[in-house]
Amino acid sequence: MTGPTITREQAFANARRVLDAARARRDADRAAGRLAPEVELICRRLERQQRQTATPHRAAA
Repeated sequence: MTGPTITREQAFANARRVLDAARARRDADRAAGRLAPEVELICRRLERQQRQTATPHRAAA
């Protein structure tokens, strides 16, 4: 491969930027009530699962 390459860090930064933009669009659509009801149910189920599996943060000693 003789084409230009990007570093691993840059690739991750690009992926994070795209993911953050997609999440922002989803959140804006959700806040405006534009998500389909089945998608809203999926989001709520995933959020509930995340809350149940979240580990509590330990207080600094």
